[in-house]
Amino acid sequence: MIILGIDPGSQRTGYGCLECQGSTTTSLGYGVIRSTGVSFEKRLLKIYTEVRALIEQYRPDAVALENLFHAVNAHSALKLGHARGVIMLAAAEAGLEVFEYTPLEIKSALVGYGRAEKSQVQRMVQIYLKLPEQPEPDDASDALAVGICHLHHHFTKLRMEKPRYRKTQN
Repeated sequence: MIILGIDPGSQRTGYGCLECQGSTTTSLGYGVIRSTGVSFEKRLLKIYTEVRALIEQYRPDAVALENLFHAVNAHSALKLGHARGVIMLAAAEAGLEVFEYTPLEIKSALVGYGRAEKSQVQRMVQIYLKLPEQPEPDDASDALAVGICHLHHHFTKLRMEKPRYRKTQN
């Protein structure tokens, strides 16, 4: 299973692609889509184009996206919502399902504490993926964390759906 994790932003969008085979999860790549210095509509176009390219490159089975939970102000929330929209459009065009997770869910899945600091999340991503150093920048690390969170939720859901058989006593 291949998951593309995304930490959306209107100026910096982090991404991280993970492959899970059995109990081993590896990073196929991560980075940041930078879209500063141009008009807002061109930033959205760049995010959309780059996400489409990532989908073509990695051929993920699904996209995991950090959910909008709050922003400093309404203007920032709207811009973030637009960025999330073009990411969802790129995934939908590719026929991929999008899964959304709040920062609280992501931090809880990785660190076990929903109010963990970024440095703690980065360290857990490094440990979980057996990376030689902490992934940089924060946006890329956060995107990997989103992907890991999705894998945790996905496999937990599969275990819950699996039928359980009881031994009958004679």
